[in-house]
Amino acid sequence: MKLTSELLLRAYAHGIFPMAESATSPALYWFEPTWRGILPLDRFHASRSLVRSFRRGGWRLSCDRDFAGVLAGCADRDETWINAEIARVFSKLHAEGHAHSIEVREPAGGLVGGVYGLAMGAAFFAESKFSRRADASKLALAELVARLRRGGFRLLDVQYLTPHLARLGAIEVPRETYRRQLAVALAARADHARAFAVENPESPSGAYWQPITQTS
Repeated sequence: MKLTSELLLRAYAHGIFPMAESATSPALYWFEPTWRGILPLDRFHASRSLVRSFRRGGWRLSCDRDFAGVLAGCADRDETWINAEIARVFSKLHAEGHAHSIEVREPAGGLVGGVYGLAMGAAFFAESKFSRRADASKLALAELVARLRRGGFRLLDVQYLTPHLARLGAIEVPRETYRRQLAVALAARADHARAFAVENPESPSGAYWQPITQTS
């Protein structure tokens, strides 16, 4: 079965997502974890060191300015589940307005981190993130959380819980709990235009980003 944007949207609406074994593998496998990783939008932890990094680092945060660059950055690693087919369909979903990216740039403008994913209803499915500089992916996630809260989203799906995501506030929930939360989020309305608006290019400070919770 050929992967299409319509098929992918239906799959995510049922809590299922695809992965490949490697960048060069043509085969796709579908997953619905027994335990699902989510990041409650009111639990995100921005450490003091991350806040200091944001304030001192000269970072430039943006949305949907370089989806292709973020997608390529996420796939540029020794082990990846993003093959050409997944990249093709997510690029199409971005062109259709369903998939979005957060970009993190250095003061000189070079792309050093980001996160991308899929938005449906009041749910956002974070697919992957990357970092070429310390804290870049954390800042991308902080920006994403702030934007989702701004747009009234209810669910941020991170698929699997990792120690890194747990330190940022992510938790695991059983499959049935996730399905209930997903159904509620898909039935709800969120302001996508507000969440994914491109900020003023004259303001490099990340106008939407504010620490949600500060911890030591």
